[in-house]
Amino acid sequence: MDSAIPVAEERLAVATRRVPTGRVRVETRTETVEEVAVAELETSEVEISRVPIDTDVDAAPEIRTDGNVTIIPVVEERIVLTKQLVLKEEIHVRRRQSVESVQIPVSLRRLQAFVTRTNPEEQNDG
Repeated sequence: MDSAIPVAEERLAVATRRVPTGRVRVETRTETVEEVAVAELETSEVEISRVPIDTDVDAAPEIRTDGNVTIIPVVEERIVLTKQLVLKEEIHVRRRQSVESVQIPVSLRRLQAFVTRTNPEEQNDG
């Protein structure tokens, strides 16, 4: 009877390992950039002047506008032998507007990212 005696036998074993192929380095830097903010500022001024009139009127005049002047009548009652309405004065309100352009320096920050890729051979040298 013939019998076989095994002398050698091969077996397969599969495994994985990590092999670095390179690295990536990300750096961020914040830069400050000087810029000029431009804006227009509007200003209104009011000038008040009293204009004496001292004229008899039958009824109180209405508030009126003449160009950029608003005229507000001021009346008073005076007792004479009869009651009489007298336009004592007018108040003139004049509006003036001006526009001023201003420039204001401002600091703005900007974040930048820098990406550097390295090879594994360079990592072993350092």
